[in-house]
Amino acid sequence: MDFGYPQNLSPEILKLYITQEGVRSPFSSKPTDIPVPNATLQVTGAVGWRREGLVYKKNEVFLDIVESVNLLMSSKGNVLRCDVTGKILMKCFLSGMPDLKLGLNDKIGLEKESQLKSRATKSGKTIELDDVTFHQCVNLTRFNSEKTVSFVPPDGEFELMKYRITEGVNLPFRVLPTIKELGRTRMEVNVKVKSVYGAKMFALGVVIKIPVPKQTAKTSFQVTSGRAKYNAAIDCIVWKIRKFPGQTEPTMSAEVELISTMAEKKSWTRPPIQMEFQVPMFTASGLRVRFLKVWEKSGYNTVDWVRYITKAGSYEIRC
Repeated sequence: MDFGYPQNLSPEILKLYITQEGVRSPFSSKPTDIPVPNATLQVTGAVGWRREGLVYKKNEVFLDIVESVNLLMSSKGNVLRCDVTGKILMKCFLSGMPDLKLGLNDKIGLEKESQLKSRATKSGKTIELDDVTFHQCVNLTRFNSEKTVSFVPPDGEFELMKYRITEGVNLPFRVLPTIKELGRTRMEVNVKVKSVYGAKMFALGVVIKIPVPKQTAKTSFQVTSGRAKYNAAIDCIVWKIRKFPGQTEPTMSAEVELISTMAEKKSWTRPPIQMEFQVPMFTASGLRVRFLKVWEKSGYNTVDWVRYITKAGSYEIRC
């Protein structure tokens, strides 16, 4: 702080000055000329989130695009509400003061690039990003003029940007439920889940929660994939599939026996079916990294790793 005003709030930088070392004895034979980091220089420098003099044997950049799909679908398969919230997470182990440039297949960025090059770009699918927020390291002046994300990254792990997409969402799963109430004491439940992503891809940890009435006494199942069981604590049939390949349609059929009550039966308000999943190397928004360029004055080579993950946010299907 300077005159009571906070000058730097970056945890990575503050770790340099808040140490846990003991007091050195005046009789110690070890040399004491350890360079003390200069806090003033760090605050007044143009790049307050990164210290100078970093050296790595192997220069690497890890980039993760993590998306959550929020969906409300009708029992007939019509999408009532849908959006994707995403974030780009980075982990940088780079020497010196590198300048990074990230290119995405967003519509505005590609249009700007084609204007600057005065020719059309062969881009394939373009997407429109809404509500974009950036980390403080991103050069906003350059983003406004060139529409490219350029930045000097902090050392280690950080969140580069967050975004939201409301149009052109690729749904990873389609769920078609059929629930028949046969009198007062029996019910038939049939659920078909179709994976829409590519046949070479697969989802992990898929959980489908199918609601049943509170007065359920007994259930019996037949599943073509995974395992199902009745969970009385949450009044749901929980169907779990550990590994769900793309372009497949597993089904679950269940017979539910209900306790007959003398009280006047209230009509069962059917809660929605809920899904949990994680699909590696798939983005519901269609966002893709076109390039990641690293420039540093010493001209070293870098290794870039890019990963895509789509998870379920609030993924609900009315039944």
